[in-house]
Amino acid sequence: MSANVLEKDELRLGVIPLVDAAPLIVARDRGFFAKQGLEVEVSVESSWASVRDKVATGLLDGAQMLAPMPLAATLGIDGIGVPMVTAMTLNLNGNSIAVSESLYRELQLREREPLSAGRALKGLLLRDRIIGRRQRAFAHVFPFSTHHYVLRYWLAACGIDPDRDVRLEVIPPPLMVQHLSDGRIDGFCVGAPWGAAAEAAGVGYRVVNTFQIWNNAPEKVLGVTRAWAAAHPRTHRALIAALVDACRWLDMPGNRAEGAQILIDSGAVDAPPATIRTALEVPSAGDSFFGTGLVFHRHAANFPWLSHAMWFVEQMRRWGQIDTAIDAADIAAQVYRPQVCREAAAMVGVPCPQTDHKSEGMHAGIWALRLPSGLLTMGPDAFFDGAVYGTDGVPAEVS
Repeated sequence: MSANVLEKDELRLGVIPLVDAAPLIVARDRGFFAKQGLEVEVSVESSWASVRDKVATGLLDGAQMLAPMPLAATLGIDGIGVPMVTAMTLNLNGNSIAVSESLYRELQLREREPLSAGRALKGLLLRDRIIGRRQRAFAHVFPFSTHHYVLRYWLAACGIDPDRDVRLEVIPPPLMVQHLSDGRIDGFCVGAPWGAAAEAAGVGYRVVNTFQIWNNAPEKVLGVTRAWAAAHPRTHRALIAALVDACRWLDMPGNRAEGAQILIDSGAVDAPPATIRTALEVPSAGDSFFGTGLVFHRHAANFPWLSHAMWFVEQMRRWGQIDTAIDAADIAAQVYRPQVCREAAAMVGVPCPQTDHKSEGMHAGIWALRLPSGLLTMGPDAFFDGAVYGTDGVPAEVS
Protein backbone atom coordinates (compact mmCIF):
# COMPACT_ATOMS: atom_id res chain seq x y z
CA MET A 1 0.00 0.00 0.00
CA SER A 2 1.28 3.48 -0.88
CA ALA A 3 2.58 5.55 2.01
CA ASN A 4 -0.02 8.20 1.15
CA VAL A 5 -3.05 5.91 0.87
CA LEU A 6 -5.34 5.76 3.90
CA GLU A 7 -6.05 2.32 5.29
CA LYS A 8 -9.69 3.37 5.76
CA ASP A 9 -11.41 6.47 4.44
CA GLU A 10 -14.99 6.00 5.68
CA LEU A 11 -15.29 6.46 9.45
CA ARG A 12 -18.02 6.55 12.07
CA LEU A 13 -17.23 8.74 15.09
CA GLY A 14 -19.25 9.19 18.27
CA VAL A 15 -20.07 12.34 20.22
CA ILE A 16 -22.12 13.24 23.29
CA PRO A 17 -24.66 16.14 23.17
CA LEU A 18 -22.26 18.78 24.48
CA VAL A 19 -20.98 22.05 23.07
CA ASP A 20 -17.43 20.70 23.02
CA ALA A 21 -18.52 18.19 20.37
CA ALA A 22 -18.11 21.18 18.05
CA PRO A 23 -14.72 20.15 16.56
CA LEU A 24 -16.15 16.94 15.10
CA ILE A 25 -19.30 18.62 13.78
CA VAL A 26 -17.31 21.51 12.30
CA ALA A 27 -14.73 19.15 10.77
CA ARG A 28 -17.56 17.31 9.04
CA ASP A 29 -19.66 20.28 7.94
CA ARG A 30 -16.86 22.66 6.91
CA GLY A 31 -14.91 20.04 4.98
CA PHE A 32 -11.87 19.51 7.21
CA PHE A 33 -12.39 15.75 7.16
CA ALA A 34 -12.87 15.77 3.38
CA LYS A 35 -9.67 17.79 2.98
CA GLN A 36 -7.79 14.84 4.53
CA GLY A 37 -9.57 12.30 2.30
CA LEU A 38 -12.03 11.17 4.97
CA GLU A 39 -15.78 10.66 4.80
CA VAL A 40 -17.09 10.78 8.35
CA GLU A 41 -20.47 9.97 9.88
CA VAL A 42 -20.97 11.54 13.31
CA SER A 43 -23.15 9.48 15.65
CA VAL A 44 -24.73 11.23 18.66
CA GLU A 45 -24.61 8.84 21.62
CA SER A 46 -26.70 8.86 24.79
CA SER A 47 -23.96 8.35 27.39
CA TRP A 48 -20.23 7.97 27.91
CA ALA A 49 -20.74 4.27 28.63
CA SER A 50 -22.33 3.91 25.19
CA VAL A 51 -19.36 5.69 23.59
CA ARG A 52 -16.91 3.40 25.39
CA ASP A 53 -18.78 0.23 24.49
CA LYS A 54 -19.23 1.08 20.81
CA VAL A 55 -15.59 2.07 20.34
CA ALA A 56 -14.46 -1.07 22.17
CA THR A 57 -16.60 -3.33 19.96
CA GLY A 58 -15.81 -1.57 16.69
CA LEU A 59 -19.26 -0.08 16.10
CA LEU A 60 -17.49 3.28 16.19
CA ASP A 61 -14.02 3.87 14.74
CA GLY A 62 -13.35 6.48 17.40
CA ALA A 63 -15.09 9.10 19.49
CA GLN A 64 -15.05 12.22 21.52
CA MET A 65 -14.08 10.91 24.96
CA LEU A 66 -13.50 12.22 28.43
CA ALA A 67 -9.76 12.73 28.87
CA PRO A 68 -9.32 9.96 31.49
CA MET A 69 -11.45 7.38 29.61
CA PRO A 70 -8.66 5.86 27.47
CA LEU A 71 -6.50 5.57 30.61
CA ALA A 72 -9.24 3.74 32.52
CA ALA A 73 -9.84 1.43 29.56
CA THR A 74 -6.16 0.55 29.32
CA LEU A 75 -5.94 0.02 33.07
CA GLY A 76 -8.90 -2.37 32.79
CA ILE A 77 -10.97 -0.59 35.45
CA ASP A 78 -13.84 0.57 33.24
CA GLY A 79 -15.73 -2.72 33.04
CA ILE A 80 -14.61 -3.36 29.45
CA GLY A 81 -10.81 -3.37 29.58
CA VAL A 82 -10.09 -2.78 25.88
CA PRO A 83 -6.84 -0.76 25.64
CA MET A 84 -7.34 2.67 24.06
CA VAL A 85 -5.13 5.57 23.03
CA THR A 86 -5.46 9.26 22.36
CA ALA A 87 -3.22 11.46 20.26
CA MET A 88 -5.22 14.65 20.65
CA THR A 89 -6.99 16.80 23.22
CA LEU A 90 -10.13 18.35 21.71
CA ASN A 91 -10.61 21.19 24.19
CA LEU A 92 -9.80 22.75 27.53
CA ASN A 93 -12.33 24.04 30.10
CA GLY A 94 -16.10 24.11 29.62
CA ASN A 95 -17.43 22.53 32.83
CA SER A 96 -19.28 24.12 35.72
CA ILE A 97 -20.66 23.10 39.10
CA ALA A 98 -24.30 24.06 39.55
CA VAL A 99 -26.63 23.63 42.51
CA SER A 100 -30.40 23.55 42.84
CA GLU A 101 -32.28 26.75 43.36
CA SER A 102 -33.08 25.78 46.96
CA LEU A 103 -29.46 24.91 47.80
CA TYR A 104 -28.31 28.14 46.18
CA ARG A 105 -30.60 30.11 48.50
CA GLU A 106 -29.29 28.19 51.52
CA LEU A 107 -25.66 28.85 50.60
CA GLN A 108 -26.18 32.64 50.49
CA LEU A 109 -23.11 33.17 48.33
CA ARG A 110 -21.73 36.65 47.80
CA GLU A 111 -19.54 35.57 44.89
CA ARG A 112 -19.13 32.60 42.57
CA GLU A 113 -15.67 31.48 43.62
CA PRO A 114 -14.36 28.00 44.63
CA LEU A 115 -13.06 28.70 48.13
CA SER A 116 -16.00 30.77 49.38
CA ALA A 117 -18.52 28.40 47.76
CA GLY A 118 -16.74 25.39 49.25
CA ARG A 119 -16.62 26.90 52.71
CA ALA A 120 -20.31 27.77 52.56
CA LEU A 121 -21.15 24.24 51.46
CA LYS A 122 -19.01 22.74 54.23
CA GLY A 123 -20.85 24.80 56.85
CA LEU A 124 -24.20 23.77 55.44
CA LEU A 125 -23.25 20.08 55.43
CA LEU A 126 -22.18 20.35 59.06
CA ARG A 127 -25.55 21.86 59.93
CA ASP A 128 -27.28 19.08 57.98
CA ARG A 129 -25.57 16.44 60.12
CA ILE A 130 -26.54 18.20 63.33
CA ILE A 131 -30.22 18.37 62.39
CA GLY A 132 -30.26 14.89 60.81
CA ARG A 133 -30.97 16.04 57.26
CA ARG A 134 -30.47 13.60 54.41
CA GLN A 135 -27.11 13.53 52.66
CA ARG A 136 -26.74 15.93 49.74
CA ALA A 137 -26.28 14.35 46.31
CA PHE A 138 -23.98 15.70 43.62
CA ALA A 139 -23.78 14.23 40.13
CA HIS A 140 -20.98 13.99 37.62
CA VAL A 141 -20.95 12.39 34.18
CA PHE A 142 -18.70 9.33 34.46
CA PRO A 143 -16.41 7.65 37.03
CA PHE A 144 -13.39 8.42 34.83
CA SER A 145 -13.86 12.07 33.89
CA THR A 146 -12.32 15.47 34.51
CA HIS A 147 -15.70 16.39 36.04
CA HIS A 148 -15.41 13.65 38.66
CA TYR A 149 -11.80 14.35 39.62
CA VAL A 150 -12.10 18.14 39.65
CA LEU A 151 -15.34 17.93 41.67
CA ARG A 152 -13.60 15.69 44.22
CA TYR A 153 -10.52 17.93 44.19
CA TRP A 154 -12.63 21.00 44.97
CA LEU A 155 -14.60 19.31 47.74
CA ALA A 156 -11.52 17.82 49.40
CA ALA A 157 -9.53 21.07 49.22
CA CYS A 158 -12.44 22.80 50.99
CA GLY A 159 -12.47 20.22 53.80
CA ILE A 160 -15.37 18.13 52.50
CA ASP A 161 -14.88 14.37 52.27
CA PRO A 162 -16.33 13.35 48.86
CA ASP A 163 -16.90 9.79 50.09
CA ARG A 164 -18.51 10.56 53.43
CA ASP A 165 -19.96 14.06 53.50
CA VAL A 166 -21.88 13.92 50.20
CA ARG A 167 -23.24 11.28 47.87
CA LEU A 168 -21.77 11.24 44.35
CA GLU A 169 -23.78 9.85 41.44
CA VAL A 170 -23.26 9.35 37.69
CA ILE A 171 -25.87 10.83 35.34
CA PRO A 172 -25.59 11.36 31.55
CA PRO A 173 -25.19 15.07 30.68
CA PRO A 174 -28.56 15.57 28.91
CA LEU A 175 -30.42 14.27 31.98
CA MET A 176 -28.73 16.51 34.57
CA VAL A 177 -31.17 19.41 34.43
CA GLN A 178 -34.24 17.19 34.80
CA HIS A 179 -32.70 15.37 37.79
CA LEU A 180 -31.94 18.73 39.41
CA SER A 181 -35.46 19.97 38.71
CA ASP A 182 -37.01 16.81 40.16
CA GLY A 183 -34.99 17.14 43.38
CA ARG A 184 -33.16 13.85 42.86
CA ILE A 185 -29.81 15.62 43.11
CA ASP A 186 -28.69 18.84 44.82
CA GLY A 187 -25.98 19.77 42.35
CA PHE A 188 -23.88 18.60 39.43
CA CYS A 189 -20.64 19.06 37.56
CA VAL A 190 -21.24 18.95 33.81
CA GLY A 191 -20.08 20.43 30.54
CA ALA A 192 -21.72 23.22 28.57
CA PRO A 193 -24.45 23.98 27.85
CA TRP A 194 -26.16 22.12 30.70
CA GLY A 195 -25.16 24.42 33.56
CA ALA A 196 -26.52 27.40 31.63
CA ALA A 197 -29.58 25.34 30.67
CA ALA A 198 -30.36 24.82 34.38
CA GLU A 199 -30.25 28.58 34.88
CA ALA A 200 -32.39 29.21 31.79
CA ALA A 201 -34.97 26.75 33.14
CA GLY A 202 -34.92 28.45 36.55
CA VAL A 203 -34.03 25.27 38.43
CA GLY A 204 -30.40 25.89 39.37
CA TYR A 205 -27.41 28.21 39.39
CA ARG A 206 -23.77 27.78 38.51
CA VAL A 207 -21.64 28.49 41.58
CA VAL A 208 -18.18 27.43 40.36
CA ASN A 209 -16.66 27.25 36.91
CA THR A 210 -14.08 24.48 36.80
CA PHE A 211 -11.62 26.90 35.14
CA GLN A 212 -11.48 28.50 38.59
CA ILE A 213 -10.46 25.17 40.15
CA TRP A 214 -7.87 24.19 37.53
CA ASN A 215 -7.12 26.77 34.84
CA ASN A 216 -7.27 25.27 31.35
CA ALA A 217 -7.81 21.68 32.47
CA PRO A 218 -7.96 19.11 29.65
CA GLU A 219 -11.51 18.04 28.98
CA LYS A 220 -12.28 15.90 25.91
CA VAL A 221 -9.93 13.86 23.72
CA LEU A 222 -10.24 11.89 20.48
CA GLY A 223 -10.07 8.23 21.51
CA VAL A 224 -9.60 5.04 19.49
CA THR A 225 -8.67 1.53 20.50
CA ARG A 226 -4.98 0.65 20.57
CA ALA A 227 -5.63 -2.05 17.97
CA TRP A 228 -7.41 0.40 15.65
CA ALA A 229 -4.53 2.88 15.89
CA ALA A 230 -2.01 0.16 15.10
CA ALA A 231 -4.02 -1.06 12.10
CA HIS A 232 -4.73 2.44 10.69
CA PRO A 233 -1.72 4.70 11.36
CA ARG A 234 -2.18 6.91 8.27
CA THR A 235 -5.92 7.20 8.81
CA HIS A 236 -5.29 8.03 12.45
CA ARG A 237 -2.90 10.86 11.55
CA ALA A 238 -5.31 12.18 8.90
CA LEU A 239 -8.14 12.14 11.44
CA ILE A 240 -6.08 14.06 14.00
CA ALA A 241 -4.89 16.53 11.33
CA ALA A 242 -8.47 17.28 10.30
CA LEU A 243 -9.57 17.84 13.89
CA VAL A 244 -6.58 20.05 14.70
CA ASP A 245 -7.54 22.12 11.64
CA ALA A 246 -11.15 22.33 12.83
CA CYS A 247 -10.07 23.32 16.34
CA ARG A 248 -7.79 26.01 14.91
CA TRP A 249 -10.74 27.34 12.88
CA LEU A 250 -12.96 27.42 15.97
CA ASP A 251 -10.42 29.51 17.88
CA MET A 252 -9.94 32.05 15.09
CA PRO A 253 -11.47 35.46 15.92
CA GLY A 254 -14.97 35.79 14.55
CA ASN A 255 -15.64 32.09 13.93
CA ARG A 256 -17.39 31.17 17.17
CA ALA A 257 -20.79 32.53 16.09
CA GLU A 258 -20.65 30.48 12.88
CA GLY A 259 -19.43 27.47 14.84
CA ALA A 260 -22.38 27.81 17.22
CA GLN A 261 -24.81 27.96 14.29
CA ILE A 262 -23.24 24.87 12.72
CA LEU A 263 -23.69 23.04 16.02
CA ILE A 264 -27.30 24.26 16.37
CA ASP A 265 -28.17 23.30 12.80
CA SER A 266 -26.67 19.82 13.26
CA GLY A 267 -29.19 19.00 15.99
CA ALA A 268 -26.45 17.22 17.95
CA VAL A 269 -27.18 19.20 21.14
CA ASP A 270 -30.85 19.39 22.13
CA ALA A 271 -30.59 22.54 24.22
CA PRO A 272 -31.84 26.11 23.81
CA PRO A 273 -29.88 27.74 20.96
CA ALA A 274 -29.10 30.75 23.15
CA THR A 275 -27.25 28.57 25.67
CA ILE A 276 -25.21 26.97 22.89
CA ARG A 277 -24.25 30.37 21.50
CA THR A 278 -23.36 31.67 24.96
CA ALA A 279 -21.22 28.60 25.73
CA LEU A 280 -19.18 29.14 22.58
CA GLU A 281 -18.69 32.85 23.13
CA VAL A 282 -15.19 33.93 24.12
CA PRO A 283 -15.59 35.70 27.50
CA SER A 284 -14.47 39.30 27.77
CA ALA A 285 -11.06 39.89 29.29
CA GLY A 286 -11.08 39.85 33.06
CA ASP A 287 -14.11 37.59 33.49
CA SER A 288 -13.22 35.92 36.77
CA PHE A 289 -15.95 33.28 36.54
CA PHE A 290 -15.51 31.92 33.02
CA GLY A 291 -11.79 32.63 32.66
CA THR A 292 -10.78 32.02 29.06
CA GLY A 293 -13.90 29.96 28.33
CA LEU A 294 -13.77 26.97 26.01
CA VAL A 295 -10.38 26.68 24.34
CA PHE A 296 -10.18 24.45 21.27
CA HIS A 297 -6.73 25.23 19.92
CA ARG A 298 -4.90 28.14 21.58
CA HIS A 299 -2.14 27.49 24.11
CA ALA A 300 -1.23 24.10 22.56
CA ALA A 301 -4.70 22.91 23.62
CA ASN A 302 -4.62 19.94 21.23
CA PHE A 303 -1.37 18.50 22.56
CA PRO A 304 -1.82 15.34 24.68
CA TRP A 305 0.51 16.14 27.58
CA LEU A 306 1.80 13.09 29.45
CA SER A 307 1.67 15.23 32.60
CA HIS A 308 -2.11 15.56 32.15
CA ALA A 309 -2.39 11.79 31.86
CA MET A 310 -0.26 11.26 34.95
CA TRP A 311 -2.34 13.71 36.99
CA PHE A 312 -5.44 11.71 36.11
CA VAL A 313 -3.76 8.44 37.04
CA GLU A 314 -2.72 9.94 40.38
CA GLN A 315 -6.33 11.01 41.01
CA MET A 316 -7.44 7.45 40.28
CA ARG A 317 -4.91 6.30 42.85
CA ARG A 318 -5.94 8.97 45.37
CA TRP A 319 -9.59 7.94 45.26
CA GLY A 320 -9.03 4.20 45.36
CA GLN A 321 -9.84 3.35 41.75
CA ILE A 322 -6.47 1.69 41.08
CA ASP A 323 -3.79 -0.19 42.98
CA THR A 324 -1.10 1.96 44.57
CA ALA A 325 1.58 -0.01 42.71
CA ILE A 326 0.42 1.15 39.25
CA ASP A 327 3.20 2.93 37.34
CA ALA A 328 1.63 6.22 36.26
CA ALA A 329 4.43 7.08 33.82
CA ASP A 330 4.13 3.72 32.07
CA ILE A 331 0.34 3.97 31.67
CA ALA A 332 0.57 7.57 30.48
CA ALA A 333 3.12 6.63 27.80
CA GLN A 334 0.98 3.69 26.65
CA VAL A 335 -2.16 5.78 26.21
CA TYR A 336 -1.25 9.39 25.38
CA ARG A 337 0.58 9.66 22.05
CA PRO A 338 2.25 13.09 21.71
CA GLN A 339 4.46 12.05 18.77
CA VAL A 340 1.42 11.09 16.68
CA CYS A 341 -0.03 14.51 17.47
CA ARG A 342 3.17 16.21 16.32
CA GLU A 343 3.14 14.30 13.04
CA ALA A 344 -0.55 15.01 12.40
CA ALA A 345 -0.30 18.69 13.35
CA ALA A 346 2.65 19.11 10.99
CA MET A 347 0.35 18.01 8.15
CA VAL A 348 -1.68 21.21 8.66
CA GLY A 349 1.20 23.47 9.62
CA VAL A 350 0.63 23.60 13.38
CA PRO A 351 3.69 23.63 15.69
CA CYS A 352 3.63 21.43 18.79
CA PRO A 353 5.63 21.33 22.03
CA GLN A 354 8.83 19.31 21.74
CA THR A 355 8.64 18.05 25.31
CA ASP A 356 5.98 15.57 26.48
CA HIS A 357 5.57 16.92 30.03
CA LYS A 358 5.08 20.18 31.88
CA SER A 359 4.48 21.08 35.50
CA GLU A 360 0.78 21.52 36.24
CA GLY A 361 -0.19 24.45 38.46
CA MET A 362 3.04 26.37 38.02
CA HIS A 363 1.63 29.19 35.90
CA ALA A 364 -0.97 31.67 37.16
CA GLY A 365 -0.85 33.72 33.96
CA ILE A 366 0.23 33.66 30.34
CA TRP A 367 3.67 32.16 29.74
CA ALA A 368 5.76 31.06 26.78
CA LEU A 369 7.10 27.69 25.67
CA ARG A 370 10.21 27.73 23.51
CA LEU A 371 10.00 25.88 20.19
CA PRO A 372 12.60 25.59 17.40
CA SER A 373 10.43 27.99 15.38
CA GLY A 374 10.02 30.54 18.19
CA LEU A 375 7.85 31.01 21.27
CA LEU A 376 4.46 29.37 21.78
CA THR A 377 2.06 31.31 23.99
CA MET A 378 0.61 29.16 26.75
CA GLY A 379 -2.30 29.78 29.11
CA PRO A 380 -2.43 29.61 32.91
CA ASP A 381 -2.62 26.16 34.50
CA ALA A 382 -3.01 27.12 38.18
CA PHE A 383 -5.04 25.23 40.79
CA PHE A 384 -7.22 27.28 43.14
CA ASP A 385 -5.49 25.91 46.23
CA GLY A 386 -2.02 26.87 44.96
CA ALA A 387 -0.84 23.27 44.51
CA VAL A 388 1.76 22.43 41.89
CA TYR A 389 2.08 18.98 40.36
CA GLY A 390 5.37 17.84 38.88
CA THR A 391 5.84 15.96 35.64
CA ASP A 392 5.04 12.75 37.57
CA GLY A 393 1.54 13.98 38.41
CA VAL A 394 2.14 14.19 42.16
CA PRO A 395 2.38 17.33 44.32
CA ALA A 396 5.70 19.12 43.95
CA GLU A 397 7.58 21.23 46.46
CA VAL A 398 7.75 24.83 45.26
CA SER A 399 10.22 27.21 46.86
